[in-house]
Amino acid sequence: MDPRMTIVTLGVDDLDAAIEFYRDGLGFPIRDRDPDDDIAFFTLDGTWLALYPWDALAEDAGVLVEDATASGEASAFSGVTLAHNVPDSAEVDAVLSEAVAAGADLVKPAQDTFWGGYSGYFADLDGHLWEVASPVLDGM
Repeated sequence: MDPRMTIVTLGVDDLDAAIEFYRDGLGFPIRDRDPDDDIAFFTLDGTWLALYPWDALAEDAGVLVEDATASGEASAFSGVTLAHNVPDSAEVDAVLSEAVAAGADLVKPAQDTFWGGYSGYFADLDGHLWEVASPVLDGM
């Protein structure tokens, strides 16, 4: 695995408010975005910041506790994922295998995604979630 992090994704409760905070309050440069998209990307120096609804991010990572409110359980999901983008699906599989061999837990095996890519998730030794995804996004 190359030592790089391409995206930090924050799960947010109110996407519009979070966009306003980062774009208008902190001056982060937002990438062009369709107002109906449920994700926003900010181009930072050396990486990207993504904002995505908390529940959707947890579901995408495969860690959402479906009935957490009804059952009184709390999800251990912190609402933050780190991403490592690679050029193709074979490298996604290779990086996930490398991480598991090093002691990571495979959280979600790599699979085709709804956005047209291929990705999977692993948790490091302390449970921090990494998404390994392809294709590499433009400008990354």
